[in-house]
Amino acid sequence: MNCYIGIDVGTSGVKSLLMDGTGRIVGTAYEGYDIIKPEIRMAEQDMSLLWQATVRTLRELSSRYGDRMTDLRGIGYSGQMHGMVVLDKDGNLLRNAIIWADQRSAAEIEKIYSIIGKDEYRSVALNSLSTGFMVSSLMWLKDHEPETFEKVRTVMFPKDYIRYRMCGEIGTEMTDASSGVVFDIKNRTWAWDIIDRLGFDRSIFPESREACEIAGVTTAECSRETGLPAGIPIAFGGGDTLMMNVGNGIIRPGILAANIGTSCQLSGAFNEPVYDAQFRTNTFCHAHKNLWLMMGAHLSGGIALKWLKNNMLYMDSYDDMTALASTVPAGSDGLVFLPYLSGERTPFNDPDARGIYLGMTTMHNRAHLIRSTMEGIIYGLRMSKDIMSGLGVNCDRIIAAGGGARGRLFLQMQADNFGCPIYTNTENEQACIGAALTAAVALGDFKDYEEACNAAVHLSDAPVLPDPANRGRYDDGYAVFTGLYERNKDFFHMKRS
Repeated sequence: MNCYIGIDVGTSGVKSLLMDGTGRIVGTAYEGYDIIKPEIRMAEQDMSLLWQATVRTLRELSSRYGDRMTDLRGIGYSGQMHGMVVLDKDGNLLRNAIIWADQRSAAEIEKIYSIIGKDEYRSVALNSLSTGFMVSSLMWLKDHEPETFEKVRTVMFPKDYIRYRMCGEIGTEMTDASSGVVFDIKNRTWAWDIIDRLGFDRSIFPESREACEIAGVTTAECSRETGLPAGIPIAFGGGDTLMMNVGNGIIRPGILAANIGTSCQLSGAFNEPVYDAQFRTNTFCHAHKNLWLMMGAHLSGGIALKWLKNNMLYMDSYDDMTALASTVPAGSDGLVFLPYLSGERTPFNDPDARGIYLGMTTMHNRAHLIRSTMEGIIYGLRMSKDIMSGLGVNCDRIIAAGGGARGRLFLQMQADNFGCPIYTNTENEQACIGAALTAAVALGDFKDYEEACNAAVHLSDAPVLPDPANRGRYDDGYAVFTGLYERNKDFFHMKRS
């Protein structure tokens, strides 16, 4: 039976997955890595290390499942979005990637808006600029590292670099290109007029194709490094949120996905470029030419629990944390957590926002801290759902993905707060699955995404349903949560010595 590899180049690690045409996962391999933080507002990654991590995962798959490599039909990609990778004229890395979590470019955003008015810019990009977006980081590079900037011959996104190392072809695709926010979202092309007016050379922006097109084939060098056969077709792939949508079968309106990874997002697919006129959410191109995505993006998802586990409570596992949290009632006995540890996007787009625990008393313990942290993550996603509901976006179900799909407590919190059934995928690695299915569609093994998802995406038969007994406590906590930022934003913006 035909097999496909999906590679998810994430923020915390890379996972490679071997899947057959029915959606059955043959095997996976994972290797983690860290974010480099030269200063508190900076977030970078060494792409050569990410490439070596990818190589090791692929070698592991090749070693463990060598008998299936003769059935390997194609490879697709998923990857962390927004980040900037820059190459010189020889295709070599010029510096570390500046990734989505970076906050250094606030002044550059103001500079961009001084050249092109905010309203004009957003009318084309359908998004507000944020720190960590490729165009903001590129302007920072131009202003602060001019010698490096002068050597730039290609700008791309993290997963594009990994694909380049595998097939030797430079390029990007619509989902990631639109997430760089120097893109004409409605017309699915680079925003060339904006690029010209910002003083960037058009030639550094690679050709942008659809996610389900073929980018090239594995080279002999790639084969030597990874153990994969040479000549395997490679699809362009897409940003991780988009590929996670595909892996959950979200390729039409009416279903939303709540993904909790390092960050977290609430997103859905639309047949037209739907966007929020207040630009509290993001709108990007989806996986094929007649599909777009709307997303509420929140910068602290699982990373807030990781911070609490490693920096504050010094606990051994997330399972232990969840078990403790389940001993506390919904609403955490009045303790509310604002999870803005790295600033926030939806709905405030403020890199200076910070985290808060509010309501602490002597009765609260570490179980309350854990549960309120989990609830704060869900409250953030609930704000995105409220925005989408206000735009007339309706859904009859939400599919949980990432860490938020791997524990009953998180699932119940989502059902109770969103007020609808929460489904899960029978397989855990939806972004990898979406990447693999994108390769299958690119090769014509399925005529389109709908046929691919019908064949290979399998949701649970028993969704988690809302518990009416919890709704009142969560409504009380959410009312506090929604007021915390506005009541404290002046403190967030105070200059610190």
